[in-house]
Amino acid sequence: MGSIRYFAIFAVLLWPFMTAADARAQSQERIREIVIEGNQRIETGTIRSYLLVLEGDRFDNRRVDQSLKSLFATGLFADVVIQKQADALIIKVVENPVINRIAFEGNLRIEDDLLRPEVTLRPRVVFTRTKVQNDVKRLLDVYRVNGRFGATIEPKVIQLPQNRADLVFEIDEGPLTKVRTIRFVGNREFDDGDLRSVIRTKEAIWYRFFAEDDTYDPDRLTFDRELLRRFYLSEGYADFRVDSAVAELTPHRKAFFITFSVDEGKRYKFGDITLISGIKGLDSAALSRSLSMKKGDWYDNTLVDETIENLTEAVGNKGFAFVDVRPRVNRNKDTQEITIAFEVREGPRVFIERIDIIGNVRTVDKVLRREFKLVEGDAFNASKLRRSRQRIQDLNFFERVKIDREQGSSPDKAIIKVDVQEKSTGSLNFGVGYSTDAGPLLDVSIAERNLLGKGQRLSLATTIAAERSTINLSFTEPYFLDRDVAAGFDVFHLRRDLRDTSSFISQETGFGVRAGYPLSDFIRQSWKYRFNYSKIEDVSVNAATLIKEQEGERYVSLVGHTLALDKRDSRVSPTKGFVTRLSNEIAGLGGSVRFLRNELGAAQYYPLAKDWTLSLSGKAGHILGLGQDVEIPDRFFLGGDSLRGFATSGVGPRDRLSKDALGGEWMYSGSLQLVLPLGLPDELGISGRVFSDFGSLGTVNPSDTNVFDEASIRASIGAGVGWTSPFGPINVDFGFPVMKESLDETETLRMNFGTRF
Repeated sequence: MGSIRYFAIFAVLLWPFMTAADARAQSQERIREIVIEGNQRIETGTIRSYLLVLEGDRFDNRRVDQSLKSLFATGLFADVVIQKQADALIIKVVENPVINRIAFEGNLRIEDDLLRPEVTLRPRVVFTRTKVQNDVKRLLDVYRVNGRFGATIEPKVIQLPQNRADLVFEIDEGPLTKVRTIRFVGNREFDDGDLRSVIRTKEAIWYRFFAEDDTYDPDRLTFDRELLRRFYLSEGYADFRVDSAVAELTPHRKAFFITFSVDEGKRYKFGDITLISGIKGLDSAALSRSLSMKKGDWYDNTLVDETIENLTEAVGNKGFAFVDVRPRVNRNKDTQEITIAFEVREGPRVFIERIDIIGNVRTVDKVLRREFKLVEGDAFNASKLRRSRQRIQDLNFFERVKIDREQGSSPDKAIIKVDVQEKSTGSLNFGVGYSTDAGPLLDVSIAERNLLGKGQRLSLATTIAAERSTINLSFTEPYFLDRDVAAGFDVFHLRRDLRDTSSFISQETGFGVRAGYPLSDFIRQSWKYRFNYSKIEDVSVNAATLIKEQEGERYVSLVGHTLALDKRDSRVSPTKGFVTRLSNEIAGLGGSVRFLRNELGAAQYYPLAKDWTLSLSGKAGHILGLGQDVEIPDRFFLGGDSLRGFATSGVGPRDRLSKDALGGEWMYSGSLQLVLPLGLPDELGISGRVFSDFGSLGTVNPSDTNVFDEASIRASIGAGVGWTSPFGPINVDFGFPVMKESLDETETLRMNFGTRF
């Protein structure tokens, strides 16, 4: 036993020397042959190119190990084994399959076309597990952005002959991850309900079945932080900050609880507001009208931005092309005042080198360039650039319009980059609805607002209703002969059943041409010519004598002119500003009818508070027969939408026996209306209104004793509700006459609704 123990100790002591000797001996061995096995699709030479050892080299474990890592790093192989047999190096590889097809299964809410761009793997590309895992992560991100945080994706590989494979992403989309609760911590001046109306994210409630903002989106949450900051700054809280915005996912992964932690800080007022002119020859006192605020008002950062724009535009209008307006803001926390000094000085002389437009696949460049208030070579003007961006957005051809300024080829040159994303501009609409004037109606139209990418508008529309049916073909070229002149034509047919109000049916068929052009940024002038054939038929035996006399056919050829001054903040839902229109029409250039008609209308809008808008509107008109009496189809009628509380054509001259409405040769009407919120969530789109309408009409020389023609003023008061519903706009008004005549026809309820789908 003793000798065995001594031998073992000796062997242990001798082992390091034996191993080193073996390594030295092995390093002296040379690789006689490199044999590659298992490759089917990849050339042997390609595999050899990744090796760090060659035939004839000495065998080196370190370089063999690096060769193994190099082969794995190519992503071409699922497995690699390197073995030494005698003086040969055997490399066995298992190739990754080539993808034959990529498919998605189980995706019902998000289409393949939206998922496929997120997958980096493609057919005829080598399959790797790392790329598949990355693609799964990207697909899950798509579902999370769309509010489905419970989605799961399992990639499946289906082996095919010739080392090919189908890759299938099996998707379980899961339910929408709704926002159950939104809470605010630290808010004292505004309650949670006020702040929920400010942010974009909404709580999931049963009536939001068409909304998407009640699903959780981390990008939207970031935007909500900015919306809160803007809101508090506009209310005077200059120290406001959002400390945190935390979204907690419930254990069942179906809902989120969102908590905003805010610090409101103190509320500030405007202190001294001063103007400092650094431009020689420019009097700062002359710019005082451009200030949008005054001392003592609550601080509002939007007024500061508005003042900068006003000053830039005002100075530019005085002939100074290079202007730089910088507000110097001083915040006094003790007095809670913010003093601002607007410094107006000459800016750097920068000229536009070129304008680059990208993203417009269908719309030609010219359509965008003609909306620019600037061209290559002009002096750079930020105000004109903002107006150019607004003009492009108003085309309504693009989902997104982004304009950036970049450095040109020299310090005094700038490149304007315009990046747009197009949207669908064609529509095929079917609609159903109801109008108090026309009764039940069916509406069908086909339209293209950007025909052939040239900005032209073409539409064909028809409305079939119980008492009013129309068909109209319309075409408009917004830049006729490459000038800022909108020219177009209309072909129309109109049928009106007026037997309930005037005991006859009228039909009108004709065509018209028109052209309009701007005289300035806010004034537009337009002209039109119209020729139509019309007929009064189906006159009741009990109709008024005047109506019976006008039964039959007639031809109207007229020229019209309109001058409009529009300074409203929005043409769809104005809240401030005014609009004025003057129109004139003269008929008699051919045809059988001769008259001169003039109309003047105006409206003024006053924002009283958030969502409170007071409007005052009025309209007056007069028509004069040229050598003949004015016929009934050309006269003015009042009532219905133009004088709520009274029926359509319910006011004005009327036959005493048949009670037929005969229309007037002069008219005036007006309305005082207050639009106000009803305390309901903003996303419902429901608003209320109270109004008072007034007006009258009559004939110039009333002489027929059988005609009731009392030219007294009529007036009504009332209230209504408007709902911008998912099914289309719905309006309900209740009007009550307070000044009327005995033969006037009244109407308490007036309702209009409809939709297109």
